Amino acid sequence: MEMKAIVVREHGGLEALKVESRPIPEPGPGEVRVQLEAAALNHLDVWVRKGVPGVKYPLPMVLGCDGAGVIAALGEGVSGLTVGDKVVLAPGLACGACGACSMGKDHLCRHYGILGEHRDGTFAETIVVPAKNALPKPSNLTFAEAATVPLVFLTAWHMLVDRAELQLGEDVLIHAAGSGVSTAGIQIAKLLQARVMVTAGSKEKLKQAQVLGADLGVNYREEDFAAIAKSWTGKRGLDVIFDHVGKETWGPNLRSLTRGGRLVLCGNTSGPMAETSLPHIFFKSLSVLGSTMGSRGELHTILELVSSGKLKPVLHETIQLKDIAKGHRMLEERSVFGKVAVAIGEHHDQS
Repeated sequence: MEMKAIVVREHGGLEALKVESRPIPEPGPGEVRVQLEAAALNHLDVWVRKGVPGVKYPLPMVLGCDGAGVIAALGEGVSGLTVGDKVVLAPGLACGACGACSMGKDHLCRHYGILGEHRDGTFAETIVVPAKNALPKPSNLTFAEAATVPLVFLTAWHMLVDRAELQLGEDVLIHAAGSGVSTAGIQIAKLLQARVMVTAGSKEKLKQAQVLGADLGVNYREEDFAAIAKSWTGKRGLDVIFDHVGKETWGPNLRSLTRGGRLVLCGNTSGPMAETSLPHIFFKSLSVLGSTMGSRGELHTILELVSSGKLKPVLHETIQLKDIAKGHRMLEERSVFGKVAVAIGEHHDQS
């Protein structure tokens, strides 16, 4: 028995994405096999496909961090799950036995990894994962919608709730409002009753961000977001800045924060190196916080909020597995607001 999968054998352009037939994997002890109905694209897929200097990926590999589907087989010793359960996959992988894992901080595990980056991912008809990574799919979402939730909402939640400790009534700036992680961040910040300012490169994306709850939108191509932030806060400055742009926003970010403000960073799409004015940090008692993913416990909380309708996935478009190159191109061209889902199974449009 074989399955179709999107495989990268060597780093490169869109031509590096290969549709291949692979043997259907069998679950080992403590694992489950999931028949995937949908997956979702993330910028991480683009980085893995292109390659990152100094980072070695275990190629050849099936890409894809996010997925949702139906349990098709149980490995030895699995309990609490049954064949036929509808599940959404937690993308993070951890040992489950170290001190960090024991404290519920599996994202800090020394052996932490992510599906589609450290082992075969979700751009395939089936996948084998640890049973603990198969979580109940919110019944109010289709498979495609559910697949778009885990990575971006987990990242945004951990950034704002755990790292920045965003408080009621604080002023937060969220960059690149059209990205998947930022559409999640806008909703989480509003759930925490913060005032939200966003940046984006088009009027349309700013309008869509305001529909999600943003209080103020700034077109970074035409306006100085730092000057507008100063005016918007009555010259006080921002409490929190949520960023994954990096180099281009770094200096203005530090200047825009109030005393005791927090800059939380999960990526660097504009470049990894940035010059820092150290006096901005110590004179104003600023905190610069790095953040990667979040714990599986946080994902449980997120899925409960999604199930109750308090947080909602933002689905831009659903493409077919064979059209994965189109999805990569859309992300690279920044023509997406929210997430691109990938239909895999026959029932991807059903809940």
